[in-house]
Amino acid sequence: MRVKGKKFVKVVKRKIPWLEHVIDSQEAAYDLNLEENLIARVPRGSLCVYCKASKMLCGKPTCPIILKLRSYVKVGLHLTSQNMYGSSPPAVFVGRHGYPYVNVGPLIPPFQGDTSLYDAPERWLEQGLGIENVVDMRVKLVRGKARAHVKEAEEPNRLLEAVQEAALSATPVGAEVWFKRKPIASLLLDDDVQPMGPSAPMEKLRVEEVKVHRGLEKAFSDVDLKAEEALMKLYLDGVPISQLQRAFSVGVMGLKGRRRLVPTRWSITAVDSTLSRRLRDEVVKRGRELSEYRVYSLNVLDNEFLILMMPGNWSYESIEAWYPGTAWNPDQGNLAFCGDWEGYWGRATYASMGGCYYAARLAVTEALAKERRQAQVLILREARPGYLLPVGVWIVREAVREALRRKPVTFSSAEEVLQYAFSKLKIRPEAWFSVSKLLGDLKKQEKITKYLERK
Repeated sequence: MRVKGKKFVKVVKRKIPWLEHVIDSQEAAYDLNLEENLIARVPRGSLCVYCKASKMLCGKPTCPIILKLRSYVKVGLHLTSQNMYGSSPPAVFVGRHGYPYVNVGPLIPPFQGDTSLYDAPERWLEQGLGIENVVDMRVKLVRGKARAHVKEAEEPNRLLEAVQEAALSATPVGAEVWFKRKPIASLLLDDDVQPMGPSAPMEKLRVEEVKVHRGLEKAFSDVDLKAEEALMKLYLDGVPISQLQRAFSVGVMGLKGRRRLVPTRWSITAVDSTLSRRLRDEVVKRGRELSEYRVYSLNVLDNEFLILMMPGNWSYESIEAWYPGTAWNPDQGNLAFCGDWEGYWGRATYASMGGCYYAARLAVTEALAKERRQAQVLILREARPGYLLPVGVWIVREAVREALRRKPVTFSSAEEVLQYAFSKLKIRPEAWFSVSKLLGDLKKQEKITKYLERK
């Protein structure tokens, strides 16, 4: 396999207002800022790896890769009625098209029981679920849709209020929905959001009594508590990330007059970004520097994750290498790389590789905060041919979390740690050095240069 070296730049004018009313801190704005002129620098033929169906950099109205993937997946769920009753995990979805008017609604299967696993990605790896299992489970969730202005989060109509109630539930909730027409069998695939199945516009929604997490209920009632502070408090109280993302997306936290519906794609990224930034600035950067070199690794769903921790002040880099023929690299002959990094003071723009950057950063800052240490952290991911379908950014967060729970292999020198690290990867070291800022800094050391020459 070859790595093409030529670069090109495509400029896309873009303005994303989805979070400006909900999270107002300057630090958060820097971390999630999408520049008006978004510049993506990627190898020719690999535009997809940076876009991931979110920016439509190719200029097409619909992602051709997603259309192709849809044709490979058979949705076996056939609905014959416009009325349905089932147990929502709970799960909700807020769309982004047409903003500030967006589609919002619950995800409900046409059966009852304990469906909590259906929207709990924190549990999917420990359950040993494969791609087929995740997709099979998620396509059973029927998505109801109702149009709403994002400001309606504060004064919702009955339908939106029912969606918010479902989102606050800590356990599966019985829900009955009346559709305007029969749900259309389909499959929604996205690199940030978990897969979803059939959908249809809603006429009416009835939600049974919900069991609300006490902390979420307090955050909902406290109109003087900023959304960022609510997120951090609930996180420290042990509320799962997926539940925080649900609540954040339906606008049930934040200051009075500033609560908004937030598209699910952006609620996921905002929660990961906010929590990891707070952990980084308030705990990690106050800790002692790591005194050794560490390597953590994990292979999940044919994704090889390698996490290197090295002595030094906080810095962080995440790089993905997508093999030919994988979900976001349709090129049949070349690897596609994407990555971003930050130094001690963090970022001033949104990471071009998208939500994966912030999901992995959360996992890393969690682990370092627990030790009260800081380090230079490099994450290398090889997305290999077996990873055919995008199943959501959760896979990065949970894979890195799981890898960091395991005992690392430790070394006393950079040369030793790199020799071991590259023995775990299939892509040659020179390719990683050519795209990595942190590895480029290490290369300036004499021993590392000699090591590369030997290789």
